Amino acid sequence: MTMRRIVSGIQPTGHLHLGNYLGAIRQWVDMQRALRPEDEAFFFIADLHAITVRQDPRALREGIRAMAAALLAAGVDPQRATLFCHSQVPAHAELAWILGCVARVGWLNRMTQFKEKSGKDREGASVGLYTYPVLQAADVLVYRATHVPVGEDQKQHLELARDIALKFNTDFGVELFALPEPTIPPTAPRVRSLRDGTVKMSKSDPSDYSRINLTDPPELVSRKIQKARTDPEPLPATAAGLEGRPEAQNLVEIMAALTRRTPDEVCAEFAGRGFADFKPALTEAILAELGPVSARWKALMADRDELDRILASGAERARAAAAPLLAEVRRTVGLP
Repeated sequence: MTMRRIVSGIQPTGHLHLGNYLGAIRQWVDMQRALRPEDEAFFFIADLHAITVRQDPRALREGIRAMAAALLAAGVDPQRATLFCHSQVPAHAELAWILGCVARVGWLNRMTQFKEKSGKDREGASVGLYTYPVLQAADVLVYRATHVPVGEDQKQHLELARDIALKFNTDFGVELFALPEPTIPPTAPRVRSLRDGTVKMSKSDPSDYSRINLTDPPELVSRKIQKARTDPEPLPATAAGLEGRPEAQNLVEIMAALTRRTPDEVCAEFAGRGFADFKPALTEAILAELGPVSARWKALMADRDELDRILASGAERARAAAAPLLAEVRRTVGLP
């Protein structure tokens, strides 16, 4: 049976919310549960990617610990998966430089996320923001990843990683890099703002009532859901009836994700009923899912030495796993 090696990373954020949890964190836990005895998983906190834009150093360090605590609280098991901090494994950055000498400017010019993130001030964007897809390629290739979970917004970057791997192999006449396969996780909802169903739930939104934070107490969660924007129409019998109702669709999709059902199943349960009935049920589902995670997260954040120990142990394992590939790459390109 062929071994699978899964690699995935997430940027640190100090203000974790329901969107982070449903969109990424819970996905990792599901992937870990699906591991076979011969499989391996490497989950990392992508702090090197975070500094492509200006960060407050103290907030970044706090965000790294907060993300580590969230992953552990949600169920990532450092005994089953290698959990580590990106910057503590220098092989990522070294391989990114070597691969950057193989990648082509034209490839990077086609990366749509740089255009989106740099906005109108493209000339003022950092070089790191422009080249970070090469670092992403190194992130997966350094572990000889066979499977990389990607969403729609990251497919292009994995294609670039495959192009770089293929060009390296061709240029040097080797079969050093495997071409990682994309793994599309079960559809994760694009959790949207509780105040505006057309925009993503975000920590940067000035209104705290736009999001459910991991640290919100039950009474605040209830209040936020009660104040969440909806419309006066009852819920339809199927999800198709939510078209043109972004706030209603958002709440239904959140309920579906939390209870691991489809939006159609949620609509069938509440068909013809208003949000006065739906919102208390949604609040209960949020508290049932996030309550235990939040309690574990707070306990973990109170023991920073243990968090640092777990990340250091994971980094040691990751360095050992990355070393053979990096040594072969150095020999292949002629470095001592």
